[in-house]
Amino acid sequence: MFRNIRYYRLDSEWPESEELLSQALENAAFKPCGPLTERSSGWMPVYPDSGESLARRVNGADLIKLRSQSRVLPAAVIAEELEERIEEFTNRMQEAPSAREKRRLKAETRDELLPKAMLKSDRIWGYIDLKEQVIGIDSAQPTTNERFLRRLKAAFGDLNIRPLQYQKPVSELLTAIFLGGAPKQFSLGRECRMQDASDAGSVVRWTDFDLTEKTIRNHVAEGMHLTHVAIVYDNVMSCVLDENGGISKIRFVGMDDDSHEDNDPLARMDAEFVLLSGTLRLLLADLKKLLGGFA
Repeated sequence: MFRNIRYYRLDSEWPESEELLSQALENAAFKPCGPLTERSSGWMPVYPDSGESLARRVNGADLIKLRSQSRVLPAAVIAEELEERIEEFTNRMQEAPSAREKRRLKAETRDELLPKAMLKSDRIWGYIDLKEQVIGIDSAQPTTNERFLRRLKAAFGDLNIRPLQYQKPVSELLTAIFLGGAPKQFSLGRECRMQDASDAGSVVRWTDFDLTEKTIRNHVAEGMHLTHVAIVYDNVMSCVLDENGGISKIRFVGMDDDSHEDNDPLARMDAEFVLLSGTLRLLLADLKKLLGGFA
């Protein structure tokens, strides 16, 4: 369900029920792109069989989904058509178009081609932990996260949202995990990324390696700064934790088979969300404790 998580603090009132949340999200519900619209984003039902509700409240957390639709109109297509129009203009007027005329021709070309462009959609999951008042977004891209939060604010009129930060640097915990000094629920995985403290462009990545090898650990001892470390949390979930508190490559141990593929899809989605939100709630509680609380 979720592959990545970027967390944000919610410092505003939140609807008391799934129904009230769905009603609020209706204010920014998804609408398909119009003929001259390049992108449209809005909230959609989390699952087709869940009815028209735009939210799903399970296990003290709200699951929501943003759909973004865009028209695919490559710049090369516009450039080729524009070249023909400039040539036609030059032949007709016996002079090259001015800069202003070229801009007009380009806008005209784009407006005529846009309604014919193909449509492409992407869907972004998000959830809100009601107890901790945090928002988790399944994206590692800042622009996607910003779009998600903009549409959330549009639904409510305004919300006070800020990136989740801790009192202590997450990098301290990454180093402790890497060197074997973290609490037992944090087991070291087989992937990490290091950066030279004196040269931000100097990055070393280790993937599918035994990170306890002396040659690898020496890099940290010699001054390399850990930015990403793979962990197995509580023998339940594997992921990569970065120095900003972001989580990526989420995978639940023993959940790779399709033994439950014949179960009711909505019930399975609920079960997966309960596992995800419950595990992440415990992970956040541990991070909060180890790093001195939320900032």
